[in-house]
Amino acid sequence: MSTTTPDSDTENAPLAARIRRNPRPALLWGVVFALLLAVQFGSLLTFLSVTTESIVGAVVRGVLTFLGQSSAAEAAGSGGAAAAGGGIVGQFAAETALDPIIEFARSLPNLLSRETIPNQGWQTGPGASAPWDGTFPTNLGFETGLSPAAAWALRTGLIVAYVFVFLYWLWYGYRTFVEHYRYADWTPRDDVVRRLRSHRWGQFGMVIVILFLTLAIFAPAVSPTTFEQNVTGAYNPDNSIKYFDEETGQVEEVLPANANLAAASTGPDQYTKPFSYDQFGRYHPFGTMQTPGQDLFTFMAYGARISLFVGLIAIAISSFLAALFGLLTAYYKGLIDLSVVMVSDTIQTIPAILLLILLSVVFADHWLTTIYDGGFLIAVILGFVYFPGLWRAVRGPAFQVSEQEWVDAARSYGQRSTQTMRKHMLPYILGYLLIYGSLTIGGVIITTAALSFLGIGITPPTPEWGRAVAGGRSYVTTNSGHIALIPGLLIVFVVTAFNAMGDGIRDAIDPQSEGGEGGAAEAAAAGGGG
Repeated sequence: MSTTTPDSDTENAPLAARIRRNPRPALLWGVVFALLLAVQFGSLLTFLSVTTESIVGAVVRGVLTFLGQSSAAEAAGSGGAAAAGGGIVGQFAAETALDPIIEFARSLPNLLSRETIPNQGWQTGPGASAPWDGTFPTNLGFETGLSPAAAWALRTGLIVAYVFVFLYWLWYGYRTFVEHYRYADWTPRDDVVRRLRSHRWGQFGMVIVILFLTLAIFAPAVSPTTFEQNVTGAYNPDNSIKYFDEETGQVEEVLPANANLAAASTGPDQYTKPFSYDQFGRYHPFGTMQTPGQDLFTFMAYGARISLFVGLIAIAISSFLAALFGLLTAYYKGLIDLSVVMVSDTIQTIPAILLLILLSVVFADHWLTTIYDGGFLIAVILGFVYFPGLWRAVRGPAFQVSEQEWVDAARSYGQRSTQTMRKHMLPYILGYLLIYGSLTIGGVIITTAALSFLGIGITPPTPEWGRAVAGGRSYVTTNSGHIALIPGLLIVFVVTAFNAMGDGIRDAIDPQSEGGEGGAAEAAAAGGGG
């Protein structure tokens, strides 16, 4: 129940004015929200800046390559070396422009980070009960630290708890808005929220999706080892691993590459199973992979980033195209609608996996493949492949709203077509895009994994879940079967979770799916806001 008096002045007042009349609830929520954001702001900024740098660098490389090919003859005639040098300088400048931001982000203190709660250390003596050094809280001055398994579980558990507290505070902010600043006592969105809160299947999907997003966003913190030790810098002496050598009775150092090879799971006799330590005192929650013996959990955490990136880009492209063509075909009908139907049918008649393989081979040497090691190209292709299905999902609702009286009234008053579609038609179909987009993203993830399984998706060494399944299929019947089993189960869980979340959103937005009435009107209100 709203605590404000719903007079005409309050109803017409903007949100900022309503907050000024009663600032205390909003101020309290904003202070706590700022504190929660500051706790892990460095991790979020690092994630965004590193992703942006990779995209900008790849785009600049592609532009320079195109310009270099188009002017190769002129460059060869005069000043070819200077032109090439200028291109290298431009590429280097573009790739390093965000380095100060990345370094600044990494220098920011994170309460729940590897530096605050380290889990990689070494035992100070022989035997499983020997005390640990280098792990939390020895970094805070204590004489002994937790075992790597306990330190990793503590850090990961706190990160998961932080994410759910953060989401709860967002929900509390919505409740604060409803109770103190919303002029209406009821909107159709209230019924949407009520139905979603009682939808257990949808809630199950949301929980798994939240854990998946946590794994992707906080991959450096939840991983038991670093990405450099696991993939990119395994031969760098600066990443050396300390461990207690029982033969010499001393703490020794070893290159990560050598340690990974020694701990690799390569069959029935040599393997590091899940939830166990290797001979170098490193804890592996999911065990290790085959040669070169990477930590499987770290591989899956960074692979989740690729799946998330591809899924979001693909759904954004397909949703944009579906909304654009849905509005155009519903507003103008006739030849435009027929043309889009023909294009859509043509795309859908070709098997999706065959089209993906064909386009992946055609664009194999294109500069787009340098963005996220082929992830951006796969996302663009999937966006065009999945847009016909989304367009057909919103085409009917778009045609339905185009026949409403308010659209005819807007036309009769001479309102521009683009303004009519944006103001009066787009809010109606947004709810449907949300429903079918959440149902489609699971298919994008499993398709990306399938391409990597076939060896034509994300290029190595970038981690991808499908490649983990492909690499472990030869060991399924051995003691190293976890290499393929765990990634396969995670793919099934994540895809099922997105489908479950989509079912929950559909049942919450459209009451007709539960046997109610008035589904179209409430779906429009939910899509456009209330």
